[in-house]
Formats: sequence, structure tokens, C-alpha cells
Amino acid sequence: MAEAGLVDARLVAPVLAWYPGAARDLPWRASDRTPWGVLVSEVMLQQTPVARVEPVWRAWLDRWPTPAALAEAPTADVLRAWGTLGYPRRALRLAACARAVVEHHGGALPTTEAELRALPGIGAYTAAAVVAFAHGRRAVVLDTNVRRVLARTLGGQGLPPAHLTRGEQSRADAVWPADDARAAAWSQAVMELGALVCTARAPRCAACPVASSCAWRAAGSPPPTTAPRTQAWTGTDRQARGRIMAVLRDAVGPVGEGALTAAWPHDAEQRARALAGLLADGLVARAGDGYGLPE
Repeated sequence: MAEAGLVDARLVAPVLAWYPGAARDLPWRASDRTPWGVLVSEVMLQQTPVARVEPVWRAWLDRWPTPAALAEAPTADVLRAWGTLGYPRRALRLAACARAVVEHHGGALPTTEAELRALPGIGAYTAAAVVAFAHGRRAVVLDTNVRRVLARTLGGQGLPPAHLTRGEQSRADAVWPADDARAAAWSQAVMELGALVCTARAPRCAACPVASSCAWRAAGSPPPTTAPRTQAWTGTDRQARGRIMAVLRDAVGPVGEGALTAAWPHDAEQRARALAGLLADGLVARAGDGYGLPE
């Protein structure tokens, strides 16, 4: 108990005090947010910056404010609305989730982590985030930002392991406040600290409310044993897939091979591989002699 109290005084309390003056004004944090809006934001924010997500999120919620509304949407409309956020399979999973909510929960998003995790495409992090951010209850919300803060402040490591470990999970569970309201506030605050201050490549330690008690700083800020993961883009299959999807989103009717070749003229084998992957993922469908978005 003494150790838990020490962590609370040196880490939790200062971060909670820092958060109100530093928090970004984001629409999925507004007082009129809905659980569905929080879920949509969490799915969109996976591997995608806030600046790109916010306008798409607003348009999405204007069009499909409830799971029932999205459940009725044609797949092609869903993919067009997703636009250039990337990883468009997330859009398909979100639509599948909406249909499951309508079919199994009467159109109301469930409120427990277990029920949320049973929905298509919803993992442990997203379920915990909805419980904490939408319902204000205790849930251990561990994204990359939070793991990095805890690795540095408590573990003295520059970066957390590549994959979540049981040790990290146990440490986080011990740190999280027991009280629902305080735990939910901590989830938001520590995530914001990781996103804005305790960043992977250029941490702003001078602006950190817990720099004086950070184990990583006390150890001399040793470099991480593993470099931050970077995701290549130029010339990759992902870029080829994105170019093909862009053509199909803008097309009125079926798109022929010529238009796809123009979209990715660099490598015919790579273009074919990207198209085959899109077909297998259900993001593209054959339409007569050409291709289009699934209807």
C-alpha cells in the first residue's frame, strides 16, 4: 500500500493536475459525446493522427450518428466516407460491429469490456477506452502512449517492449486508481501526456509534470534498446492499394484495367498483388469487366 501511495503521489496526482490545462479540445471528449462516437473515434485513431481523423469523424457522426444508422449503410458508401484515413478494413470492421450491435444489443452499444470485446473488430484496448472515456468507469487503457509513459517513469526504459507483456499489464493495473471517476480521468490524462510531452522521438521533458521523479531521466535518459517502429509508405503495397482505392472511390461506375494501370504504373506485379489483396479483404469487388467498391 505504501508503494502504491508513493506512485500515486509522484505520478498519478501530478499528471491529473497537469491535464486540465494541457488537454486538447477534441469533439469525442465533449460533454455531449456518445458511446458510439467514442468508439468511432478510437477505431479511426488507430495508427492515424488526430488532425486527419477529426474532420472525417465529424462527417461520419453527422451521417451515421448511431450503430443502427451505419448498419443500414451500403459498403461502398462506408468506404467512400472513410476516404484517405488508411487501413480501410477498419471501416468494414466498424460496419460489422454496428450490425452486431443492432442484432444482439438492440442498437445500444454494450457497456462492459467483455461485451464490447465480443463485437467484431473490437480488441482489449478499444473496449477499455470506451468504458473509461464514454462511461467514466475504471478500465486499464493501455495504448502505445501510455505504455511509453509507464516504461519511462516507472521502468527507466526509453521505450516499452514491441508487444504488451504481462509485466506491463500488472504494473499498469497496480498504478490505475481504484475509484471510477479518478481512474477514467487518469486514463485520459496519462494518454495525453504520452501524446503531447512524453513522445517517442523528441520527449519534452522540460514540460513534463513528473520529470523530477522519472526513472528514465534519473538514469540519464539512456537510449532505447529498440528503435521506434516506422512504417514505410512510398513504393509499398500499401501505397499501391491506396492508389487503387482512391480511383474506385471517385469512380461513378466500374473501373477497367487501364484506369488501375494508370493509378499504379510502376510495377505490374505489385499492382496485381495489391488488387488481389483488396479483393480478398472485401474492399474491392468485380463489376462486369472491371472493378468497383462492394455494394
